[in-house]
Parts: sequence; structure tokens; C-alpha cells
Amino acid sequence: MEIRPIHTDDDYRIALREVSAYFDSEPEPGTPDGDRFEVLLTLVQAYETRHYPIDLPDPVEAIKFRMEQAGLSAKDLVPAIGRLNRVYEILNRKRPLTLNMIWNLHEKFGIPAESLIRPTKPPLAA
Repeated sequence: MEIRPIHTDDDYRIALREVSAYFDSEPEPGTPDGDRFEVLLTLVQAYETRHYPIDLPDPVEAIKFRMEQAGLSAKDLVPAIGRLNRVYEILNRKRPLTLNMIWNLHEKFGIPAESLIRPTKPPLAA
């Protein structure tokens, strides 16, 4: 099992090609092919984390995404945020989230707290 670190984009492409061959028929864990697959995945993930980081979404976009995913309306957010007019103020970026709102949104709707604590983008000019 000759596996090398991924240092360059060429190394990365080679590793992706090798690992993608396993996706059609994933090898059994603990077998030589299974071990190779697991090591390659770890190397690819480490390289991607270092060279292609994914930025967290804007808090309002994270809330809207969860609403869309779960089929939620603004009314459904009232228990986590407060009165309906407050929900609309948050969604329209007129008011920032409080720590209590962040905690409630995380607990009630499973929105990652890391996404909610970022500063929101200013509202778009009308």
C-alpha cells in the first residue's frame, strides 16, 4: 500500500481519481482495500480543508435555508425569536440576533451555532 501525502494540485487530482474508483463498490472496512480507501479519504479531506475551506453562511441565510429545508414559515420561528414582527426584522436584517435567539434557533431548529454568531451582512439598499 504505497500512499503519499498530497502536496500539490496534481497529487490531489491523482488521489481523487484513486478514491473515486472505490465509490462504485466501497470496500469492506478492515480489508487492505478498505484501509487504503480510508487513508485516501483522510488525505483528500485534509488537503481540501487546508486549500479549499468552506466559509460559514451568513446567519440570516442559514435561517432561511433551514426554513426552506423544513418547510417552516416566519410564524414557526416565533418561539425561538419572539413576536412575529421581530422575526421579520431579523429576516430583513433590520435587527441583529441576540445570544438568546441564537441559542433557541440552534436548540429548536438545529441551525449550527457557528453560523448564527457571525455578523450579518447589512441590508441591501432599496
